[in-house]
Amino acid sequence: MRQSGNSPLHEAKTGSDISQELHLIPRWSMLGALIAFALTEYYFLVVLPMHNHHPSALPVALHFYLVLSWGALAAVSMLMMGYISNDAPRRGMSARLWMVCVVMPGGIGAVLYFLLRQPILTSCPSCGTRITGNYHFCPQCAYQVSASCGNCYRTTSITDLFCTHCGHDLASDHRPARLQAFPG
Repeated sequence: MRQSGNSPLHEAKTGSDISQELHLIPRWSMLGALIAFALTEYYFLVVLPMHNHHPSALPVALHFYLVLSWGALAAVSMLMMGYISNDAPRRGMSARLWMVCVVMPGGIGAVLYFLLRQPILTSCPSCGTRITGNYHFCPQCAYQVSASCGNCYRTTSITDLFCTHCGHDLASDHRPARLQAFPG
């Protein structure tokens, strides 16, 4: 019988990935989000009614919903700026440019950031060159940084005996010892 849902291992991995991403939000951004929320609420609940001489035609519940929504939007914008300030540099992107873009009207800047962001960069263990995670070999020193098929050069798992794409016998590739987790 087939079970629905994800395995506990997959759920734990996904939870840790989200936790690692949330740790990218700096404390100044969290504090800024609280201040932005409080100032927005103050403006809509105190300042604006003092200058408005006509009563609102909105029902009270809808008015409070809108006030809370604007406050939440201001807080999320501050949190996004903080997240981008730490996420963009690790992807080789300009943090300042994307932090400015995130305050674009309608949230289009945040959408653009997540659509256009680059893969996370890592360093080659041999020469230290910054490379993307999907490279099999360092472009500067030819150091093999991930397991790949010697025939079609597609990504393979270090535990595979045969390439899942072309069927090539991976044991004949003589992979470097650092990529052999299990004896073939």
